[in-house]
This record gives sequence, structure tokens and C-alpha cells, in this order.
Amino acid sequence: MTDTELQLLVEELSQQYFQVPFLHRAYFNSRLKTTGGRYLLRTHNIELNKQLYEHFGIEELRGIILHELCHYHLHIRGMGYKHRDQDFRLLLKKVGAPRFCSSIEEKDKKRIITIHTYQCINCKRLYSRKRKMNVSKYRCSYCNGAIRLINSEKFE
Repeated sequence: MTDTELQLLVEELSQQYFQVPFLHRAYFNSRLKTTGGRYLLRTHNIELNKQLYEHFGIEELRGIILHELCHYHLHIRGMGYKHRDQDFRLLLKKVGAPRFCSSIEEKDKKRIITIHTYQCINCKRLYSRKRKMNVSKYRCSYCNGAIRLINSEKFE
């Protein structure tokens, strides 16, 4: 689905469920990872997660669009558009929009962690860190000796 097709779908759903036209832009944002979509208060545009559409299909996308359109129409009218507002919850129920979108399983994404091991040159104390550090800026906290990188191991 292209951004143009998405725009037409959002306009159609707005007219069908809210009987009010959608006058702003709707588009896919590839940077969205943890949310299905978002309504932008300043521009009134709607951004949607393309990965969720590709993973779950058009029905999930329709639910996300309806959710974001609830934010949009309530904000435009000056009513409670936030998740905790009564106006928002009632409108969600009225149009049948989900409160939360489905999430892509974390099993699909393998997480690799790198552990960096450092050692003091004087007292031989070991330090383990997830983040790599600049050894010229840090000293041993026990003897104030210089620190050097021993190894970096990757774990799944």
C-alpha cells in the first residue's frame, strides 16, 4: 500500500464512521517501532506504522486508523482527545476502534548484547560494561590505575 492509497483509505473511513472529512495528511512512517500510529497535534497529520500493516494486514490497519481518527476529530472539536479522557473512550466504543494495537512478537527479533570487559593495569580488578567506554577518560575506582579493554563478547 502506498501513501496515496493510505490517504484515500483514511478519508473514506473518516467519512464513513465520523461523517466528517479528513482534511490533513496520513502517511506511513518507517521509524515507528513500538506504536501502531500517532496523531500529531501541531500539524493534525496521522502517521502509521507500515510494519504492523505488513505483519497483520488491512483489518489491523483499519483499527489503528479509526483509533487515530478519534484523536483527530476530538482534538479538532476541542473535546477530550487523550487516552484517559471520557470523550475519547466513548468515541472509541462507538466506532469500534481498539484501545491498543497488536504487537509484533519479540521472538521475531533476536536481541544481541555485547559485554565489554575492562581491567585495571595496577590492581587487576575487572569491570564489565554493556556500553563501550573511552579508556583514556576513566581510571580504576580502587587504585586510580589506568584501565584497558580485555575483550568484547556477544550474547543472544
